[in-house]
Amino acid sequence: MTSTEDIMKFFASQQPRRVVTFLGYSGSGYEDPLAMLRAADAALDRLDPNQTIINIGATAQGVGAIYDLAKRKGFMTTGIVSTQAREQGVALASNVDHVFYVEDPNWGGVVPGTRTLSPTSSMMVAVSDEIIALGGGDAARDEYLEAQRLGKRVTFVPCEMDHDVAKEKARRQGLEEPRDFRGSAHRGIVGD
Repeated sequence: MTSTEDIMKFFASQQPRRVVTFLGYSGSGYEDPLAMLRAADAALDRLDPNQTIINIGATAQGVGAIYDLAKRKGFMTTGIVSTQAREQGVALASNVDHVFYVEDPNWGGVVPGTRTLSPTSSMMVAVSDEIIALGGGDAARDEYLEAQRLGKRVTFVPCEMDHDVAKEKARRQGLEEPRDFRGSAHRGIVGD
């Protein structure tokens, strides 16, 4: 676990590099992972690897595939993730240069029963100069909307979660199978 102050000091020490954070699906994956990577590739192409840090949620699944792409293009990479990842044995991406665990009983997003971002999501937004969401669930939605509220540059690219994973998750939870796979970030940001 890294303290909030230590994380902020690390990113401050990297200035004038900008921090561009990618948000999206992790465990839910992508229905079309190649389309997600094409969107990420286009976003990375407009950035200077010498002036930009690529930040994601540190895990290997879903949006974490961008780490490999970013490293091939010469970017420094960072990951901010809840201590839930360590406690649950979630695999980290192999191409993340610096991982910061944030003490958090949640995976991110808004703390249940409040309007306050969890410590992990709060840190993601705090260190970011720009947010690019490639679809995403509740945490991506909450971080995107907070960054937007703070006047940070935000971009949303619609992407569907993996249909089979979403259906299986609904079955395990005893819920009706989803018919909309655009994720809660899409509904919260685009509104349809």
